[in-house]
Amino acid sequence: MWTPTEEEKYGVVICSFRGSVPQGLVLEIGETVQILEKCEGWYRGVSTKKPNVKGIFPANYIHLKKAIVSNRGQYETVVPLEDSIVTEVTATLQEWASLWKQLYVKHKVDLFYKLRHVMNELIDLRRQLLSGHLTQDQVREVKRHITVRLDWGNEHLGLDLVPRKDFEVVDSDQISVSDLYKMHLSSRQSVQQSTSQVDTMRPRHGETCRMPVPHHFFFNLKSFTYNTIGEDTDVFFSLYDMREGKQISERFLVRLNKNGGPRNPEKIERMCALFTDLSSKDLKRDLYIVAHVIRIGRMLLNDSKKGPAHLHYRRPYGCAVLSILDVLQSLTELKEEKDFVLKVYTCNNESEWSQIHENIIRKSSAKYSAPSASHGLIVSLQLLRGDMEQIRRENPMIFNRGLAITRKLGFPDVIMPGDIRNDLYLTLEKGDFERGGKSVQKNIEVTMYVLYADGEILKDCISLGSGEPNRSSYHSFVLYHSNSPRWGEIIKLPIPIDRFRGSHLRFEFRHCSTKDKGEKKLFGFAFSPLMRDDGTTLSDDIHELYVYKCDENSTFNNHALYLGLPCCKEDYNGCPNIPSSLIFQRSTKESFFISTQLSSTKLTQNVDLLALLKWKAFPDRIMDILGRLRHVSGEEIVKFLQDILDTLFVILDDNTEKYGLLVFQSLVFIINLLRDIKYFHFRPVMDTYIQKHFAGALAYKELIRCLKWYMDCSAELIRQDHIQEAMRALEYLFKFIVQSRILYSRATCGMEEEQFRSSIQELFQSVRFVLSLDSRNSETLLFTQAALLNSFPTIFDELLQMFTVQEVAEFVRGTLGSMPSTVHIGQSMDVVKLQSIARTVDSRLFSFSESRRILLPVVLHHIHLHLRQQKELLICSGILGSIFSIVKTSSLEADVMEEIEMMVESLLDVLLQTLLTIMSKSHAQEAGEYVSCLLSLLRQMCDTHYQHLLDNFQSKDELKEFLLKIFCVFRNLMKMSVFPRDWMVMRLLTSNIIVTTVQYLSSALHKNFTETDFDFKVWNSYFSLAVLFINQPSLQLEIITSAKRKKILDKYGDMRVMMAYELFSMWQNLGEHKIHFIPGMIGPFLGVTLVPQPEVRNIMIPIFHDMMDWEQRKNGNFKQVEAELIDKLDSMVSEGKGDESYRELFGLLLLEKVEQETWRETGISFVTSVTRLMERLLDYRDCMKGEETENKKIGCTVNLMNFYKSEINKEEMYIRYIHKLCDMHLQAENYTEAAFTLLLYFELLQWEDRPLREFLHYPSQTEWQRKEGLCRKIIHYFNKGKSWEFGIPLCRELACQYESLYDYQSLSWIRKMEASYYDNIMEQQRLEPEFFRVGFYGRKFPFFLRNKEYVCRGHDYERLEAFQQRMLSEFPQAVAMQHPNHPDDAILQCDAQYLQIYAVTPIPDYVDVLQMDRVPDRVKSFYRVNNVRKFRYDRPFHKGPKDKENEFKSLWIERTTLTLTHSLPGISRWFEVERRELVEVSPLENAIQVVENKNQELRALISQYQHKQVHGNINLLSMCLNGVIDAAVNGGIARYQEAFFDKDYIIKHPADAEKITQLKELMQEQVHVLGVGLAVHEKFVHPEMRPLHKKLIDQFQMMRASLYHEFPGLDKLSPACSGTSTPRGNVLASHSPMSPENIKMTHRHSPMNLMGTGRHSSSSLSSHASSEAGNVAMMGDSSMGEAPEDLYHHMQLAYPNPRYQGSITNVSVLSSSQASPSSSSLSSTHSAPSQMITSAPSSARGSPSLPDKYRHAREMMLLLPTHRDRPSSAMYPAAILENGQPPNFQRALFQQVVGACKPCSDPNLSVAEKAVPAAPSSWSLDSGAREAQPFLSAHMGHILAPPVPPRSLLHGHYSLHFDAFHHSLGDAPPALPARTLRKSPLHPIPASPTSPQSGLDGSNSTLSGSASSGVSSLSESNFGHSSEAPPRTDTMDSMPSQAWNGDEDLEPPYLPVHYSLSESAVLDSIKTQPCRSHSAPGCVIPQDPMDPPALPPKPYHPRLPALEHDDGVLLREEAERPRGLHRKASLPPGSTKEEQARMAWEHGRGEQ
Repeated sequence: MWTPTEEEKYGVVICSFRGSVPQGLVLEIGETVQILEKCEGWYRGVSTKKPNVKGIFPANYIHLKKAIVSNRGQYETVVPLEDSIVTEVTATLQEWASLWKQLYVKHKVDLFYKLRHVMNELIDLRRQLLSGHLTQDQVREVKRHITVRLDWGNEHLGLDLVPRKDFEVVDSDQISVSDLYKMHLSSRQSVQQSTSQVDTMRPRHGETCRMPVPHHFFFNLKSFTYNTIGEDTDVFFSLYDMREGKQISERFLVRLNKNGGPRNPEKIERMCALFTDLSSKDLKRDLYIVAHVIRIGRMLLNDSKKGPAHLHYRRPYGCAVLSILDVLQSLTELKEEKDFVLKVYTCNNESEWSQIHENIIRKSSAKYSAPSASHGLIVSLQLLRGDMEQIRRENPMIFNRGLAITRKLGFPDVIMPGDIRNDLYLTLEKGDFERGGKSVQKNIEVTMYVLYADGEILKDCISLGSGEPNRSSYHSFVLYHSNSPRWGEIIKLPIPIDRFRGSHLRFEFRHCSTKDKGEKKLFGFAFSPLMRDDGTTLSDDIHELYVYKCDENSTFNNHALYLGLPCCKEDYNGCPNIPSSLIFQRSTKESFFISTQLSSTKLTQNVDLLALLKWKAFPDRIMDILGRLRHVSGEEIVKFLQDILDTLFVILDDNTEKYGLLVFQSLVFIINLLRDIKYFHFRPVMDTYIQKHFAGALAYKELIRCLKWYMDCSAELIRQDHIQEAMRALEYLFKFIVQSRILYSRATCGMEEEQFRSSIQELFQSVRFVLSLDSRNSETLLFTQAALLNSFPTIFDELLQMFTVQEVAEFVRGTLGSMPSTVHIGQSMDVVKLQSIARTVDSRLFSFSESRRILLPVVLHHIHLHLRQQKELLICSGILGSIFSIVKTSSLEADVMEEIEMMVESLLDVLLQTLLTIMSKSHAQEAGEYVSCLLSLLRQMCDTHYQHLLDNFQSKDELKEFLLKIFCVFRNLMKMSVFPRDWMVMRLLTSNIIVTTVQYLSSALHKNFTETDFDFKVWNSYFSLAVLFINQPSLQLEIITSAKRKKILDKYGDMRVMMAYELFSMWQNLGEHKIHFIPGMIGPFLGVTLVPQPEVRNIMIPIFHDMMDWEQRKNGNFKQVEAELIDKLDSMVSEGKGDESYRELFGLLLLEKVEQETWRETGISFVTSVTRLMERLLDYRDCMKGEETENKKIGCTVNLMNFYKSEINKEEMYIRYIHKLCDMHLQAENYTEAAFTLLLYFELLQWEDRPLREFLHYPSQTEWQRKEGLCRKIIHYFNKGKSWEFGIPLCRELACQYESLYDYQSLSWIRKMEASYYDNIMEQQRLEPEFFRVGFYGRKFPFFLRNKEYVCRGHDYERLEAFQQRMLSEFPQAVAMQHPNHPDDAILQCDAQYLQIYAVTPIPDYVDVLQMDRVPDRVKSFYRVNNVRKFRYDRPFHKGPKDKENEFKSLWIERTTLTLTHSLPGISRWFEVERRELVEVSPLENAIQVVENKNQELRALISQYQHKQVHGNINLLSMCLNGVIDAAVNGGIARYQEAFFDKDYIIKHPADAEKITQLKELMQEQVHVLGVGLAVHEKFVHPEMRPLHKKLIDQFQMMRASLYHEFPGLDKLSPACSGTSTPRGNVLASHSPMSPENIKMTHRHSPMNLMGTGRHSSSSLSSHASSEAGNVAMMGDSSMGEAPEDLYHHMQLAYPNPRYQGSITNVSVLSSSQASPSSSSLSSTHSAPSQMITSAPSSARGSPSLPDKYRHAREMMLLLPTHRDRPSSAMYPAAILENGQPPNFQRALFQQVVGACKPCSDPNLSVAEKAVPAAPSSWSLDSGAREAQPFLSAHMGHILAPPVPPRSLLHGHYSLHFDAFHHSLGDAPPALPARTLRKSPLHPIPASPTSPQSGLDGSNSTLSGSASSGVSSLSESNFGHSSEAPPRTDTMDSMPSQAWNGDEDLEPPYLPVHYSLSESAVLDSIKTQPCRSHSAPGCVIPQDPMDPPALPPKPYHPRLPALEHDDGVLLREEAERPRGLHRKASLPPGSTKEEQARMAWEHGRGEQ
């Protein structure tokens, strides 16, 4: 049964509860719960974190706490009954916990550890408070520590400052704003104090005079390490002041035994002392701790003969010192003991023993020495602060150790009344004694006794030092052989006060013989009484005592015998007639000196004081005695204070007339003495005396009379010191007067009451008289008035004992009113007067409302005067603060309303004026004080006050002035930081008061200034205030913690909403005057609507509709509203205001309103465009403020800029964003884009002289000047971006302008610039960029990217993988899509980010340029990749049923063409795709392209090796041939034969007959190319590799045989094998396929595999089985048919002209292989090693679909780039001329070409480019390809050259040229067949856009027609006509050819083989060589008998991972030639050129 709980109401969770039961409440440890019901060990209740969720939880998980329950029942509230500071600590620690972790994250490690320490301390202190075991003092101290730490942490974490009073948090509602301000200030100061020096004592409020804090040294002797004394020792420690040269403390004595331990075993670990009562001044003195070591033993330490063993003497041994100043700093910082070692020194000369410490301090090292290094005292010191009670309380452990209290000599700075002390300090100074007939000087010992009057020796009245018990006699130490000893030893004589009078000291002098007997022989004595005859004690001075002779037999039993003798010179003078026949004779030549110092609270050494106390003995001297009282020292007076006062009043009663004035003066003197800080503590003694002991019932009459007489004299007297002193003593004089009157009244039952009252009134008249005197000319009078005003407020309390509150108030009012006004008195008097008023306000009198009614007007009058004149503002603000504080505390009383009314009338206006003045000067503290005063006043005003205030204005002008003032002050209050940011309590209270005040004032504004009296200024001021108020940072609750937000909302509500309602209603009240605030208030109101508070937005947004409506009514449109809104929206959103929900709300609310208007269409259009603008602005802001990348920022800016231009036509904003975008491009070094961006502004300007205003960074200038400056800047940026072609038209435009103005100087400059640009185009290297298509899918993308696709221009050197990484890092939340298909709606609409990226190939627009014959390639290369708007990419797919045996049958290519909104490059690096078109490429066309590319590739490689003279490394060729031949043998091309030469296929596809023929020709050509390749291989192969060569020959024979059946006559084709070179025939092919199992047997680490790229994949381009070749040792015939020389001979006949003997042929290589369908490739794993450069176009690397088993791999692959068709950039070495002629060893080879075919037709290629075979520039089958480019260049010695431009064709022969070195070639290798030109167009297969391995390595699937089909894909080589070039002597022709590069730089898993040459060396050789221009000739060139064609080289962009020569040596020519740049091109078809090429080819064939 659940029952409501009675006691168990509140608890803390002590163990987390997971809520694992039905209705269970999940609780975390540390949470607090409110308990409602209980049932059998379970509670039901709520967590205070979530008060709405109820549930049950186990009772034993809860620790119950006491709590106060109010409103019991369903809605009860429970407040824990614990100390509020405990609650605060708990809440604060919870708040800190989360912030503390963030410190670590933000790397603020130092603060992290400090805060952790403070948090631990707080937890510990909280535990102590909760324990309940502390005393009140301890609780207070713990609370102080807690608040210091809380404030420290809050400040360092940037949290709010907590205002406190007595460690408790104050409630701002309970105190006035002024008090709250002061508390904030004091909290701030305490935080700063605690930060700089934690735990310093803070001054307590109300202390007029701070007590000096005494300091104490705790001293502990830990040990005395010595090893040579071997005797007992006494060690004396004391404090010594070096500057004064005297000891300032008693001595602390430690007695040690000969082992160094304490003589008293109880003292072990307890040898400690406390040197007390040191003032701050003492600590600044040059203090030392001095230790004197006295040994007790033989006379001489090392001489056992000197003196018998039983006699022990006190003998000086050594001394040690420690400087306090040196260690004070460390002691102050350290709160515990610190150890020090004091080194002990001995005195070199005993006679100087008394000065040894001074010598050590002065470092006079000749006078002392260190006996041994091990001598030392180990001591510890600790500095303690506070009075003794506090020290005892705080350090109880110290006092438990038998502490010896060691006092100061004399009194401390502060003498406490109860401190009774009676000590006489005697110093044994020195003696002078006779030798007494001895040969050596004496060893003198002094013995001292204290004797009473009766001759008895007083017991225990001598103390050698604290720490040891007192004794009855004292023996001095003995100085060896010294008749003039200097002792300097201080002895304390604590003699009881009753024994002091009559006691005397006796000193006995003995000689200590060192003879055998060792007797101590008495030879004299001296004595001194302690008190003089007149009752005074021995004075503090040095006294010379007479020495009297005596011997051992003399007895001192009868002390009277010597007491009658004179003891000293003064004594002798007093009794000159002494008989000479006494027993004791004075030794006149001997003397003895002592000095004394008395520290006694009972005895006096002052004669005058004694005379006063015994005045009755000298009645005739009373006048003199009273006069001399002033000369008695203060110490003596306070000791006898009560006795003196009694005496004075007795004298006064004795004879008032005679002694009255003197007694009055003496009383004033004593009262003023107690004002001294040293005696301040005796004021309570005086108070107690007045209350309890004072008995002068008649004294008041005389005191009043004297006082009045003094005041009346003040006008006449010149010297007024005594009057001023009397004024200062006013407080105590009145205390005496009042107490005296009370006593009299008591004694006489109230007689003479009227006389007393009238005398007081007369006295006050005198006071007024004094104050009313004009003191401007009399300084003394000024001081008198000041003294009177200072003391005046202190008498109120005394008067209130005798008079009513009203009477006293009237006295005070009269007095304050009698002061002259400010104008008449000087500044210093002003201050005094105000201080007096301030103390009046602070007095008890002012707390009575009756007195306030009387005093307030006069106080306010004075303050008003001062504020009017802006004088003494700080004091005035203090007075006002006190008044408001009092009024607030008594605000329940009815009279307060009246007082506030009074203050409003007197102060409000002048306060506002003062604040405006202060704020204009920015005096923060004064401003804070007055703001708090103003707020206090406003807070206490109610409706009636406001009503009266507004009614009291005489005219509307006055009201207007007042409203303007108060609004201005409020505005300044929010603009200026009067209160620091962390004063949240103060700021919120201020806002609350402002909003309340504004609500009161707005009605007056509306009533008085709306209709006819409309005043724009007041209304504008009001609106500005409201806008500022709502935008205040302190009111933005969204950014603070939820707990704090809840607290604020509970207390004040959301004040922004209150003000917004007020603002809206006032706007509605304006009526037709609204038009005055359009467009002025649009910006401010927009700022208000952007505040993230839905209610404020709902209230304020409709105002814009109102504004539109009013402007529409007035102007017929709302252009102003539109313009202003857009303008302000831009700046505000970029400042961080506004959000998505605002955009939606804005559109929703305004559309709803606009719908009902007549102008709805324009309205809706405007609202829509504004919301769209907001969309873009928000995106822009998010990009700019985040850590976003340049790309995002640029994209965003472009988007926004276009919007401003196209949609809302805001030219100025458009231009602003043009410049922002330009700056971003410059920052990212996108110079071309920056130029295009500025071009937008350039185009807006005209070449006119219209003046333009200053704008952005442009000065005011004419439009022509600005356009010219822009033009120059744009040209400069195009130059930096190497886009000279774009800069040239601008140069021309500028030149026209200069020419028209005849500005020839500028014209010359711009023409030169233009010329230099042409030079740059021809000479400088430029990199061709890659292009990437990016799709952004999903709603999480910024608006401007969402669900759009773009094409991006990559950075230099950037390949696909790098680009992908960049995009993913820019969008870290995005997921990369793994397929190229268009995404479905689910992806488009999801809340996520998807990126789809692949490379695309540009389709240039400038086809004409690219087809022109004589255009250099450097020029063409620019047009291939610039001004491009169309791009394409290819995707393989299967159409129809897939043949598992041969996948190629159904493999199609999907080719997508993308059209962009703008051409690249432009104002951005990327543009959106506008249109996409798809076409499909059939399997047969695909096959033709693939085989063609492979042939071209092989040609290139073979041609490189043909010209190698050295027998170096031919691994590349070996592997390539092996890969192609092996693949062919194992079924590569066979798959194509199966697929397309099949009878069924031919029958089904009759239209494909021509294409099938093309394919056959390509296959025939491949066989011939392989033959040439083997011939070259034969020539260079290494003997060890002969078996491999043999194997290759065998496999080649098999390959030819397999093709024999298909193409009869093929066996006659290859010169490498048959020795003849005949036209192609048909050879039937056969092949032996390999199973997948066989393939898998090949190990990936097999040698051949390592020779390749070292990487294999399941979809590699050839069977891995071919790698077996590397493991098989084959012997083969190295002869390869007929020598190539025969062929060479034929070629010479055909080409007699020697000029072309050095021509170059590019060779394409076809590779083919077969593998199983599951794992196939178009080339062997080894056929494309990493060092090789490919010229396969990327279209050759399409990846057909995979079987299911590899579907995943294919999907991964599909994301990689297409590889663009690129022109080859291989450069060939020019023929080295001898005397201008080519060397005779270079030979040209010619190969007859048979068969009429049309050139290969790629729709994207020009004929010119198709006419050119691949150069060996970029073997892009693998990642190694790119690495290998420079390597190959190094191998071959080729400089990579640009492609040949198309030229017009001549009728004539076509030749094939080969590379030639200048090294002689002994035997020319066989010729390669030029590939036939074909009719049918071939579409290259692109790389799969998504393949992960695309372009990575030789086994890359992107090379294959199908990733898994088993038929190798054949690289295409586009082959076409090349025509004649213009003559150029220094170069050979180069030709364009399709060259492709992989788009990614992935390192292969196995490193490629490296050779000896270091990479750096090669790099250096590349970098440093001068650029020479070399070109390679075209493949098929019409003969020109005259000149060879010439072309400049094309720049080459090297990728240089591995550059090594095969034999470790770079040829000199190779080293000299810099590398060119390879480029990519994808060109559109040119049909007419194709036809031309075809005819020329036919003609050539016919001739042949």
